[in-house]
Amino acid sequence: MPPPNASIRILCVDDHPFLLEGVARKLGSEQDMEVVGTATTGEEGVELFCRLRPDIVLMDLQLPGMSGLRAIETIRREDAEARIIVLTMYQGDEDIFRALRAGAVTYLTKDMLVNDLVSIVREVHGGGRPIPPLVASRMAERIGRSQAALSPREIEVLELIAKGRRNKEIADALSVSAETVQTHIKHLFAKLGVSDRTAAVTVALSRGIVHLP
Repeated sequence: MPPPNASIRILCVDDHPFLLEGVARKLGSEQDMEVVGTATTGEEGVELFCRLRPDIVLMDLQLPGMSGLRAIETIRREDAEARIIVLTMYQGDEDIFRALRAGAVTYLTKDMLVNDLVSIVREVHGGGRPIPPLVASRMAERIGRSQAALSPREIEVLELIAKGRRNKEIADALSVSAETVQTHIKHLFAKLGVSDRTAAVTVALSRGIVHLP
């Protein structure tokens, strides 16, 4: 456990300058906190983590270049004890599952109160793993679903469907046959509990399985 008066050194990673500045200013105004660095890309966030070794990393998921998820995985490979808090607009159960599986300590959404963020940073610094009610509810929903998880290839197919690609275009993009694409679509429909492409995309977007640019 850290000493009670220790300064909590924080790295903030977000590609929205105004939000980044606001969060950094709020946390930096706390007597027991110090924002030691800010980054607007995943690559920069990883580089600053390796150089500064902060106590806490606040990480957005939607970043240009290296995604926040990849940045989390990279930082955790560098330091298995890194304490990373996701702070994002994404609220899908798949986003939450992937972030926690990658090594994030907890998952927060940007519509939460700033004072809640301050208290959670302190709790995580003290070794806690606080999970907000919304996040707990989303994870419970995911656990309660009987459908199997989509395979990486099925997710690739779904991402292309979300971009409006037809089966032949998907087949060309993935260097597989149109019959193989149709098989993947049949399987992902069954796993998502839908019967058409529009419903599949709607469910996938709401759960955070895929995201539109």
